[in-house]
Amino acid sequence: MNKNVIRQAAQRHPESILQPYDALIGMDGFDTIYTLCEIMGGATVYVPSMKKIFAECLELEALREFNGYNIGDLSKKYGFSHRHLNRLLQGKK
Repeated sequence: MNKNVIRQAAQRHPESILQPYDALIGMDGFDTIYTLCEIMGGATVYVPSMKKIFAECLELEALREFNGYNIGDLSKKYGFSHRHLNRLLQGKK
């Protein structure tokens, strides 16, 4: 998945980023490590894939860009199957 595609989706839909990872978005260096320790310190941590953390953002972007004819392009761009995109579109109606 293209890093810029994920960044753009996250910037447009920050409320859709999986918690608690949303707290780390936009932070660098010390602040990121400090916040990570503050949120999860002492815990056994599972770190999901990028696609999982940003799934809803990416879905919203795919729906926003859908023009009726570009499911194939959106499928490649966002890493979703045609079936998944069709289900999203059905839920939108």
